Amino acid sequence: MRDSGGIRDIRDIRDADSADGRDASPSAELSGALERFAAHRQVLVCLDFDGCVAELVPDADAARPVPATAAAIEALADLDGVTVAYVSGRPLETLRRLASPPPGSLLIGSHGAEADLQGVSPADGAHVGSLELTADQSRARSRLLELFEDLASEVDGAWVEHKPAGAGMHVRRVPDEQLGDALLDRARVAAEGVRGAQAKSGKRVLEAVVVQATKGEGIERLRAHVSADAVFFAGDDVTDEHGFAVLREGDVGVKVGPGETAAGHRIDAPEDLAAVLREIVRARDGGTDAPRDR
Repeated sequence: MRDSGGIRDIRDIRDADSADGRDASPSAELSGALERFAAHRQVLVCLDFDGCVAELVPDADAARPVPATAAAIEALADLDGVTVAYVSGRPLETLRRLASPPPGSLLIGSHGAEADLQGVSPADGAHVGSLELTADQSRARSRLLELFEDLASEVDGAWVEHKPAGAGMHVRRVPDEQLGDALLDRARVAAEGVRGAQAKSGKRVLEAVVVQATKGEGIERLRAHVSADAVFFAGDDVTDEHGFAVLREGDVGVKVGPGETAAGHRIDAPEDLAAVLREIVRARDGGTDAPRDR
């Protein structure tokens, strides 16, 4: 593997297991599925960002990858026959900035409405994969932002995220949980009154979008783009269920945290994802203590 500044060979992977201070080894069932997944010639590793690679935090702009997970992602991206992709509700520009994807990573943003299939590089600009709205969609987006901003101004701690395909009402910083829930309900009603808008529920957030797309559609687009023989997808939220729904035999879906899911496997928290990804690295790299020449 190249010297990427992260985990560089199997010895580093093993050291990370003992250094992160958490016994988060995948279950025997999940380990077996990962072993079979890694044996495919060309694999695609898709990852949600918030609540999966990064912990959920009150300030959404402060979210960053869990360090051990970021190192495992770097190691995966460096392996032959492995493509790493983020599949997120975040706009592409924000995703690039917060996730710092390894070179060559592919990106699906705005719940599938945006895509960067060129492979992230240090020279990438925000225009790559940018979304173009029709006149009607642009008017609907503006109306959503206006309505959401008016509603958020009435509740301390609420804020509105301006997204390329719509608006997001965030209440994670609202101290009174019931008040926050009530605001999300009002935002949903407001969104339903905007022609062409669709509401998407998340963890302490409600998004309204004017472009109809799902993470499942994004994953299928990625699968076809890289001719993947198998797909891994990890996600934590309601919108990630669209991604789990498109997984096929030989694919692996991992739900992060509680809640009903179509995923075949579950881990407790974002900090447990690093061990899962390191398991893929081990299996893919042959389980040897010596790094391969690349």
